[in-house]
Amino acid sequence: MNDIPKNCTVLVIGGGPAGSSVATHLAKQGIDVVLLERALFPRNQVGESLIPHFWKFTDQLGVSEKIEQQGFVSKAGGITAWNGKIHQISFAKYGYKRPGLHVERDIFDQILLQHTQRQGAQVFQQVVVKKIDIDSASPIVSYVDARAEVNIEGCLQCRFVVDASGHSSVMAHQLGTRKTIDPSLNFLSLWGYFKNSRYVGVDRRSHAVADLQTVAPVTFVMSHADGWLWHIVLREKTSVGLIVQSGKMKGMNKSQRALYFQQSCATLPYLKNLLNDAEFVEHSLQYRPDYSYYVTQICRQNYYCIGDAAGFVDPVFSHGVQNAFYNAAVTALAITESLKNPDKSARFAQLCASRIQQFYSFSRALSLGDIGKNGVNRALVTSLMKSMPQLELELMLVASEMTNRSENFKQLARDAGVWAQFAEQENKSNLGFISELNL
Repeated sequence: MNDIPKNCTVLVIGGGPAGSSVATHLAKQGIDVVLLERALFPRNQVGESLIPHFWKFTDQLGVSEKIEQQGFVSKAGGITAWNGKIHQISFAKYGYKRPGLHVERDIFDQILLQHTQRQGAQVFQQVVVKKIDIDSASPIVSYVDARAEVNIEGCLQCRFVVDASGHSSVMAHQLGTRKTIDPSLNFLSLWGYFKNSRYVGVDRRSHAVADLQTVAPVTFVMSHADGWLWHIVLREKTSVGLIVQSGKMKGMNKSQRALYFQQSCATLPYLKNLLNDAEFVEHSLQYRPDYSYYVTQICRQNYYCIGDAAGFVDPVFSHGVQNAFYNAAVTALAITESLKNPDKSARFAQLCASRIQQFYSFSRALSLGDIGKNGVNRALVTSLMKSMPQLELELMLVASEMTNRSENFKQLARDAGVWAQFAEQENKSNLGFISELNL
């Protein structure tokens, strides 16, 4: 068992996509990086749907070939049944040559973390960060090493701390900078796994898992009275999640939540047909109450909060992993430049924070039409929309229409001066309206 060093240049908390990616970027440049991860990989993680944008980041990391070799399920797009309207998006129509993926996150995340180690970062699993002292120029991170039979307390001094601890939000909780959003837009999630579920194919029909080699699946999303749901077919199981307004679960205990989940799966249109002959994987149901939040201080001169540690956005458009990759890339750039120009480190941190907040704001405006509150910076969203490639922007504008949460997002497009070029297409077939699903 290797000893955890006493010093390093960059300490990364968390080995998920955000943490492993930022560590990889830095290690590839010869920077001394230590990553502390509280779990032992592979570990269970939700968030199995990836949109094609992620490939450009894995190309930068140099890990795309390993991902391709794994043989994850390729998806062709998405279908939503939302408030009585059905929409379909095909990635190929927007110029994407590579597919989205449905991934088992335990395997996907382990591929990324192993790649980080191969690039030279020192990775220590089963090490829990307890406290971060950022009052000095060189932060001190206190941890508990649980790798042996007896826990060992220790500390490590570094130049920069990157908090990629996910929903734990270690730094934000310590500093009191994590904020919940308006109750009317606050949701929680329940999810579990099924075997032998049918899936929704790109041909708008349901298929047995055996058809995955011949008929590409889509991510299926549907609204219901209490929120929305996802259905994501994987290689040996299917992920089903219910997103529900927080008030719906108020006062419910574990068994009552489980009953609600089971009843929903058995009665909701389309979903019940897909799961008619499926078998629920015992003990797979999970619950996350602290669903929506943002962080008011994302980056400072000697620390950075990235990925879910910096805020969580409604996952209806599968932006979570892409957000993690993007945050990691801009943070690695900021730290690299800060090491070259120490007197400008505060400025680089500020620029990085603006970029991270810009992506968060864009994702939140897209998923919930949320602008000007809950950590959403309207000016940053319109700035991003002005700079986006035309096809990518069109895809986002069409996606916003799929959930009927689009009016505020369209207004942002008008503010950015980019809506006019798409206004004539609003009622055309390429918006993905379809008449029916044969499920």
